Amino acid sequence: MVLARGGSAIDAAIAANAALGVVEPMMNGIGGDLFVIHRDGKTGKITGLNASGWAPKALTADAIKKSGHWSMPGDGIHSVTVPGCVDGWEKLHKKFGKLPWSDLFQPAIHYARHGFPVTELIQGAWQGSHGKLDADKNGRRVYLKDGRAPRVGDIFRNPELASALQLLAKDGANAFYRGPIARSILATSKRLGGTLSDADLAEFQSEWVEPISTDYRGWKVFELPPNGQGMAALEMLNIMERHPIGDFEAFSAAALHHKIEAQKLAYTDLNRYVGDPKFGPVPVAELISKAYAKKRAALIDPEKASCSVSAGDALSGGGDTIYMSAVDKDGNVVSLIQSIYLSFGSGIVVDDFGFHLHNRGALFTLEPGHANELKPRKRPFHTIIPGYMERDNLHVGFGIMGGLNQAQAHAQYVSYIVDHGFNIQAAMEAPRFTKLNFSGCDVMLEDRFPAASQEALRGKGHYPQIQGPFSSWMGGGQAVMHDSRNKVNHGASDPRKDGAAVPEPDPYWGETSAVRGASK
Repeated sequence: MVLARGGSAIDAAIAANAALGVVEPMMNGIGGDLFVIHRDGKTGKITGLNASGWAPKALTADAIKKSGHWSMPGDGIHSVTVPGCVDGWEKLHKKFGKLPWSDLFQPAIHYARHGFPVTELIQGAWQGSHGKLDADKNGRRVYLKDGRAPRVGDIFRNPELASALQLLAKDGANAFYRGPIARSILATSKRLGGTLSDADLAEFQSEWVEPISTDYRGWKVFELPPNGQGMAALEMLNIMERHPIGDFEAFSAAALHHKIEAQKLAYTDLNRYVGDPKFGPVPVAELISKAYAKKRAALIDPEKASCSVSAGDALSGGGDTIYMSAVDKDGNVVSLIQSIYLSFGSGIVVDDFGFHLHNRGALFTLEPGHANELKPRKRPFHTIIPGYMERDNLHVGFGIMGGLNQAQAHAQYVSYIVDHGFNIQAAMEAPRFTKLNFSGCDVMLEDRFPAASQEALRGKGHYPQIQGPFSSWMGGGQAVMHDSRNKVNHGASDPRKDGAAVPEPDPYWGETSAVRGASK
């Protein structure tokens, strides 16, 4: 294990992320984007990294329309933006890493070359994407051996991906953005009529960003600023704070009603305002202010659901993903989320290197003047967000996957801990709701909410859509917590996924102890 060898939390996260790109290729990999929140154990400083890529310079609305589309395509070469993951890894390692860069890729290279057994959840997602894989010649060749997805327990090998990872281990991000992997990405794009250029790759840089935060009943909760949806989690919490949710039973209709109504208000603002701030102002400070939350919270009727919610006036004068968290012996905490967006991304496997390019460009709109309108070198609205919260000696890195589910799941997770006193594992297991659109009174609920709560919600005008007890619609998450007073680390893993909270081995042979949580 990376931590047992003296690696930092960032080393552990990069190594785990690289390995997950091999064993869970429909969800993540080097062809995708990356966001991270990092807490420095010595200084307490919270740092953010936005490693989401931009649209090619030649990818315009006119180019999309000339290709036969009148809206952004959901897959194919025109849904591809520059993958930011590898550059993000390199920047994180240079700033926070301890082990040699090349060491971090050895587990992933091993699994790609020698194979791994396919598990049930991964096999189901693989089989469900048969059509997308079959539509791409490289996808058929690499991922549909003998014309089918691997079965549960089959050993799957990807020697082409092993070659790509070996190049990264040897030459770093340069191999991906300027070297042999870049040349194959560009050749693949050209063969399919895409617009990617060598400059689009070579000039890309991920960015260090200042996390945004709010105080929620004494806990400070951090998210990353746009182009992601973290702002909506903070706005939702601020609205919830205006109501005595802690006075309600955790799974009651009263608690649920206020959370659902807060979600609607925050998400209408998310839909209206959030895009790449380099291309137009995003009123983040206003949207996450307590004064704005007071105005928005006043719109909630405690006895009646609102089926039509409008965005507020906040101007001055929202998939398939992996999430992991890690904490080391020094109290460094990493909250990391990485994705190729929809299952197997764009459906395009890069020539000779066996990995998919993501389809994050699908989240652009062609609507003129919209905050998320497609523009050259612009980053699309992003659904994937890492979370972090702390109070006194407790420092929690957490995240929950699932497209537009994420911000509302973050707010529910925080509320279970803060309002209801759950520990980080109980809060992860607790039933959740989700609403994946921007209007109406429909809401998906796990069936573990009491029948009386479900019925009471109907009485308030909600239309509950009841899902299974641990529904994939609610996403899956992981969390770690560092207790800086007692020097104890904790881990939590969501039963909705097949991840685990994995402790570093006890120091029988002189090593120190830590905990790492990783998700598949």
